[in-house]
Amino acid sequence: MEKKASESLVVMTELVLPNDTNTFGNLMGGRLMYWMDIAAALAAMKHCGAPVVTASVDNISFENPIKLGNVVHIEACLSRVFNTSMEVHLTVWGEDAIQQYKYKSNEAYYTFVSLDPNGKPRKVNQLVPETEEEKKLFEGALRRRQLRLILGGKMKPEEAVELKALFVTD
Repeated sequence: MEKKASESLVVMTELVLPNDTNTFGNLMGGRLMYWMDIAAALAAMKHCGAPVVTASVDNISFENPIKLGNVVHIEACLSRVFNTSMEVHLTVWGEDAIQQYKYKSNEAYYTFVSLDPNGKPRKVNQLVPETEEEKKLFEGALRRRQLRLILGGKMKPEEAVELKALFVTD
């Protein structure tokens, strides 16, 4: 069975309260990562209809801080499905509701594994990208996966055919 990428979309909204901030009045990175993990897990569960566990989190670069009193919007959507794992793309936006402007804070990729009732990895429905952006994320996912596997010691660099193609020409 196949499912559209858009069917997994989750938009989570939070208000940055004093307990969420550091001494500079900015949202703490750890708190944001916690919220991102929840949003990504919900998107993965929406797609596979089963419990999921976080397998990896790719580089998270913080482009712009989110200030105390601002609103956080986390958009999570599947970018690709492999066998039992799913890559979720997240984009985080900050919003100053008083001044009425929205700005990008960061983006990241999380990987989840779907579990069967015994807690073992379970095969996941395939993903159908429709928009140009979804297709671009889908195409790049294999290279990102190979990089994750190399960094995790689960793949030898010479086996990463898709990734190698970016750097080696015949």
